[in-house]
Amino acid sequence: MTDEVAFSWREAEEDLMDGLDTRVPHSARTWSYWLGGKDFYLIDQQAGDQVAEVFPGIFHEARSSRYFLARAVRYLAAEARIRQFLDIGAGLPSVDNTHTIAQQVAPECRVVYADNDALVMAHARALLTSDTVDSTGYVQADLRDTATIVTEAADTLDLAEPVAVIFSHVLGHIPGDRDACTPVARLMDAVPAGSYLVASDGTDANPAYVAAMRRYEQTGAAPYRLRSPQQVARFFDGLELDGPGVVPYNAWRPDPCPFGPAGTGGVAGVARKPGKKSARHAVEPGPPAHLAVIHGADEKR
Repeated sequence: MTDEVAFSWREAEEDLMDGLDTRVPHSARTWSYWLGGKDFYLIDQQAGDQVAEVFPGIFHEARSSRYFLARAVRYLAAEARIRQFLDIGAGLPSVDNTHTIAQQVAPECRVVYADNDALVMAHARALLTSDTVDSTGYVQADLRDTATIVTEAADTLDLAEPVAVIFSHVLGHIPGDRDACTPVARLMDAVPAGSYLVASDGTDANPAYVAAMRRYEQTGAAPYRLRSPQQVARFFDGLELDGPGVVPYNAWRPDPCPFGPAGTGGVAGVARKPGKKSARHAVEPGPPAHLAVIHGADEKR
């Protein structure tokens, strides 16, 4: 196994450096910097620091978003008994990856990551040498290319059984509000009743965060659209919200953690696709998404 991992990393490194432009910031690498990871270049750190000058909470934002994802995956695997996960726009591997959390709860969980970035896919090739090679898949596709995602995800997932579809801090890459709702709706249409949507994103509730994202665009990085909490809640239209609804990251089923309940600019939620429940996947649904209250989204930052 050791030789396989070393060889795979050499292959990944070749892919990473082939045509890689390190003159402009890269969203996945900059996010890795904010998370405290190591997969970034000086240009990404500089862009990340420029954002932090305007919005010092960006490091807290990134890490709170990641911690929410870990709690959501753990909840779905342990309490909702979901055994399949489709993580869209997964970005670079970091701590508490979706397959790590899910398979800690239930080793039989199957996970597919989808991303359109060759950088991300090169790292994915290395991860495929792990013990999860048969239960973890990767799809290289834009998040709007839902047909490719569904077709290739079916090589690893049984799409006749419930799936948790994850959009973690990625939908801001689609500027139009209606356009951003489309891939969410299409993927939820492709999975059966009893499936779940996990979505989180930064919002425009904090003026400093909005100003920071404008500065980020000026670095040459790809723009990222911040929406209102109400607009983020629309991603859950037609679904049954679970738990507290669409709330700030650290207010969603909080547990003891190094982050406080406030101080971030993003919101998140988990919702179930309605329909007949099987005994295995039965859980109590929350309020319909269109009736949900955005709790705490206007709190003082």
